[in-house]
Amino acid sequence: MKGRVVVLGELRGLEAAALMIDGELEDLIVDASAHTPLQPGAICRGKVGRQMKGQGGVFVDLPAGQRGFLREVKGLAPGQPIICMVSGGAEPGKALPISLRVLFKSRYAIVTPGAPGLNISRRIRDEDLRERLQGLADVVMDGSDMGLIVRSAAAGADDGDLAEDINAMRELAEAVLADTQGAPELLVDVPGPHEEAWRDWADPEPDEVITGDFAQHGVLDEVEKLLTPRVALQGSAHMWIEPTRALIAVDVNTGGDTSPAAALKANIAAARALPRQLRLRGLGGQITVDFAPMPKKDRQALEQQLRRAIKGEAETNLSGWTPLGNHEMQRKRDRITLEVLLSGAGA
Repeated sequence: MKGRVVVLGELRGLEAAALMIDGELEDLIVDASAHTPLQPGAICRGKVGRQMKGQGGVFVDLPAGQRGFLREVKGLAPGQPIICMVSGGAEPGKALPISLRVLFKSRYAIVTPGAPGLNISRRIRDEDLRERLQGLADVVMDGSDMGLIVRSAAAGADDGDLAEDINAMRELAEAVLADTQGAPELLVDVPGPHEEAWRDWADPEPDEVITGDFAQHGVLDEVEKLLTPRVALQGSAHMWIEPTRALIAVDVNTGGDTSPAAALKANIAAARALPRQLRLRGLGGQITVDFAPMPKKDRQALEQQLRRAIKGEAETNLSGWTPLGNHEMQRKRDRITLEVLLSGAGA
């Protein structure tokens, strides 16, 4: 299956969408509503609880009996209602990470309260088009102190459709931000996987959109690979990705390759593959990578490959090398882990 193909179907009875590029799984969205009433991206009204001294944050009461943890505590008082967004997944029994930085996202635009400025996606390079889109954004957002990002998919949109889309997001944001009184409540739920795929995988435009059985289009085989810790790399090299309660442990091996450059080749292949593997598996937090043994002089080249690979991914901080020669990084937990999502789903 060549090209950029979106497959809309089900995964173990859950609505799901898969983005395949040249037969390889590039992204996956699975319905998490059965696992949690508040999925990452949901916008809620919450109530501030007591501040947790020494932990740098505060617990927040959320709808459906959920509890969130907020690090932005300046100016907040216990009992104060706030508008917040679930910013990622959490391990069972832990509070959901939330943020006061809420985003109202559509196919063509993102309204950003608290972050003023009208911005056009950098992927739109045509200066005439950028000027036209800027003018349209100025008109639709006139009188608002909220920010706006015009997404790259807007390049192919009709002006009328684009203006309607931006205005709908502006009106939704204004209504939600004004709804501050009352008990904790879910104000804006996340779209289903099929709708989210239509919204977020529009650029570049897919070569084909298929509705059907994941097994018939190679998606199921790709997902099964994600449910095992072993990841095949080039040649006989491979790495193991194993989550623990404290961190994600990654071990890189050269396999049967005994050539002088085997370690560097395996490590570079692992660095290129790791960000995608973490995203597809829904893994984040502290990550410790035990790369195959190599000379210290090769570390800089390997770090360059890592930095290139994490561009466009969830927020990731490369912390550097430990005295034992491992590499540490911190990746934002922006999803619920795939293993957790599918553990309670049907076969």
